[in-house]
Amino acid sequence: MIVLSDKLVAQPGPLRGVPILLKDNIETADMPTTAGSLALANNTPGRDAPLVARLREAGAVILGKTNLSEWANIRSSNSTSGWSAVGGLTRNPHALDRNTCGSSSGSGAAVAAGLAPAAIGTETDGSITCPAALNGIVGFKPTVGLVSRTHIVPISHSQDTAGPMTRTVEDAAIVLTAIAGSDPLDAATAEADARKVDYRAALDAGSLDGARIGVMRFSMGYSAKTDAVFEASLEAMRAAGAVIVEIAEGPDMEAMGGAELEVLMYELKHDLNAYLASTDPAQVPTRTLAEVIAFNERTPRELALFGQELFLLAQSKGGLDDPAYVEARATSLRLAGAEGIDRLMREHQVVALIAPTTGPAWTTDVVNGDHYAGSASQIPAIAGYPHLTVPMGFVDGLPVGISFIAGQWEDAKVLSLGYAFEQRTRAMRPPAFLRTVDEGEAVAPLLAPVAP
Repeated sequence: MIVLSDKLVAQPGPLRGVPILLKDNIETADMPTTAGSLALANNTPGRDAPLVARLREAGAVILGKTNLSEWANIRSSNSTSGWSAVGGLTRNPHALDRNTCGSSSGSGAAVAAGLAPAAIGTETDGSITCPAALNGIVGFKPTVGLVSRTHIVPISHSQDTAGPMTRTVEDAAIVLTAIAGSDPLDAATAEADARKVDYRAALDAGSLDGARIGVMRFSMGYSAKTDAVFEASLEAMRAAGAVIVEIAEGPDMEAMGGAELEVLMYELKHDLNAYLASTDPAQVPTRTLAEVIAFNERTPRELALFGQELFLLAQSKGGLDDPAYVEARATSLRLAGAEGIDRLMREHQVVALIAPTTGPAWTTDVVNGDHYAGSASQIPAIAGYPHLTVPMGFVDGLPVGISFIAGQWEDAKVLSLGYAFEQRTRAMRPPAFLRTVDEGEAVAPLLAPVAP
């Protein structure tokens, strides 16, 4: 198993010589950035995203780009996660007929498969944490504003963030320390320099001892077998000294989800148009969302598996001064933040919230789309708060993760609690590259299991 922290022992710099993969919506000066779309196949603007510049300054070697759910999974509500017109279908290394989730599909699969010790993903709602959980690795979505989003193909300036996907929590902390910081081109990061810490140094294997941890029971029940693994995880935390607090009711999830969709549609149109305008017209002839929609309609491969109904919905929206957008953003933020995570933590006097991240990987179905049951990602995604997923065990040979969530800028605490859980349970294990869970047939010799 490749573990980043082991590679650093004899290295003079924080990431000197460490290979890192990037999701293919993050710009680098030396590679195309496509977001999985043929409309951006020649998008090589010759600039590094600030987070990439930070990785290079820390000594990292940018190994390449990873496939993703096209346009970060915002084109269709009936999509197949892990598929893009540029990269094709990403497969789960634990069972190749299973889905990787998305949209940071390739980042999750590549780290799980041992192709690199770390990758960078991006998340709007679940796009780091879901593929990390389904591929059996660690994924961390930071507080929105801790990491720059400049020169990353956007969905939503309210919710987008990049974050590390790694084998261990310690590795995630190392990478986060390198990429966190203020960027004058991203107003959301104004406080980042003042808020960031050495996240690796802040890890404490004893941090669960005496900690009151709230169980989000209202964010469970989408997988009975996953819930059983979660109950065993609660016992492990109790054994580590944690006080487990049951929380039966949360915010109005239906109202919050409806408001979130409105926000994402308005911001997708605004933010994507702004990004496309920043690219080279000779490389990217599609200059607006409307032109991308037209490109897709005349390009058979783009619409071969699913449509673009969310793109069409976004195109129908007005500007960010539209009262419907303003109201939706206020509603979603209130329900997820002030009346959601903030209220739950305050009223139940807990230092963090936990739940299963999502269920095990479903069988990829390119005819009917994803069979996605639910997840813990929505509340922290909308609030812009930190969310960590850590492997907690397996369901029928497929990995499942546990989520740790807390308030704004409490990234170090979330990582430390997840680290303490990880050190006690050691639930992560390399994939077996089975053709299917049912047959238990491994692919050999090319895709042999990664050595421990």
